[in-house]
Amino acid sequence: MIKMANREQLLMELYKSAFPPVAKYVARLGGSFDDAKDVFQDALVIYYEKAVAGNLVAKDNKAYLLGIAKHLWFKKFREDNNTLPLQDHLLNIADEAGEQVSSNKVLQYLETAGKRCMELLSAFYYHKLPMKDIAGLFGYAGERSVTVQKYKCLEKVRETVKEQSLTYADFIE
Repeated sequence: MIKMANREQLLMELYKSAFPPVAKYVARLGGSFDDAKDVFQDALVIYYEKAVAGNLVAKDNKAYLLGIAKHLWFKKFREDNNTLPLQDHLLNIADEAGEQVSSNKVLQYLETAGKRCMELLSAFYYHKLPMKDIAGLFGYAGERSVTVQKYKCLEKVRETVKEQSLTYADFIE
């Protein structure tokens, strides 16, 4: 339980130590600084409510707060990204910035994952097929297998982007 005298000091210390990693995580998944602030504030409220209620069983306050924030952002990120195909999402981000993402450049890096990965990612993001249908089309044992393979495909693309030290600007026409 947080004592009143230590509350402000603890919250400031948590903000200083935990907010930068949360902001980095949110930015890596396409969020803005304002998104990071919102997620962190929500995580801090959840953390504080648990602490006041005596339900906080954390050995490391910073790690616990980071876990809450990551969970909240991932949930929001997943909900937001289920509504738009991958390519449309990238184009919308570029339009907001007044720049144009090169579809050819995006496709070029997606193709580094291989033909089968491109087909799988296209089925999921572009055609919006359910995992069960994708499993049948590609001969996977089940939905979990498709999820794992989709993750591996995206990791191949991320690795290429990382190896070549690409930034958002590299995808702009």
